[in-house]
Amino acid sequence: MYLCYVDESGTPEIPGNSSHFVLAGVAIPIWHWKTCETDINTIKQKYELENAEIHTGWLLRKYIEQNKIGNFEKLSYTQRITEVAKLRNIELLTLQRKNSKAYKQTKKNYRQTQSYIHLTFNQRIAFVEEIATTIGNWRFARLFAECIDKIYFNPSKNKRNQNIDEQAFEQIVSRFEQFLSITSQDAKTKFYGMLIHDNNETIAKRHTNLMKTYHQKGTFWTQIDHIIETPLFVNSELTSMIQIVDVCVYGLRRYVENNEDKIFNYIFKRADRKDTTVVGVRHFTEKKCTCNICSSHSLKNIVPNHLP
Repeated sequence: MYLCYVDESGTPEIPGNSSHFVLAGVAIPIWHWKTCETDINTIKQKYELENAEIHTGWLLRKYIEQNKIGNFEKLSYTQRITEVAKLRNIELLTLQRKNSKAYKQTKKNYRQTQSYIHLTFNQRIAFVEEIATTIGNWRFARLFAECIDKIYFNPSKNKRNQNIDEQAFEQIVSRFEQFLSITSQDAKTKFYGMLIHDNNETIAKRHTNLMKTYHQKGTFWTQIDHIIETPLFVNSELTSMIQIVDVCVYGLRRYVENNEDKIFNYIFKRADRKDTTVVGVRHFTEKKCTCNICSSHSLKNIVPNHLP
């Protein structure tokens, strides 16, 4: 059996607050699950983040309080936390008296980054890159993703009346199913798969209903014979394997929106391939796009993945 962990980045609404919506899944064979969990926890312990959730977007922000503290890099972790907390408390007390809206947003920002303030900006970058490198080295893993450029998504031309989120989910399900089917044929034994999604009440209901329909009627691309049940929705705060997908969707979206390729280059090695062509990751955008995702659909010099 393969467990496919799913997460998203960006907003599916048009226009929303992002130019792209990315839905991605990382599939892991269950016999490698313990190895993957151990790999991630070892890295988290190295940076004293074993009890923290990986939120890549918050990790890779610059915290202005750290720049105000002299010799911040030379302080111990405990001293760093203490000094940052002092400055943040002063800022919150000031905003509480003067600007209630800014106070609420700042308090939220501080809460989201609290687990990471003992690390310098460079250490946080190193942590994320180490996670991404580890994912890229899991030759048994497969990455599936749909990266939708909302500028080129025209609902009026969508004959099946799908919204962005529905298109992305159907693509992930279809590609995961086809991967399981091919893997089963090659191994001459039937492999099953399960989708495990970051918990979100709205998404949970919608994707559960979609999956029920796929089990009954199939997707536009394939019948569902290998994926069991409807998605399992879990608390990402408690599940490291969901958190690694956060790194993947962040890297994918930063690449398609800003051409930032460092994290992308690590994780894209795990994109599912048929022979030498990438089939697991798609960039839904203009036909003239020359990004690595679009180009990889036809390149002949990509080294294919090999199952162990």
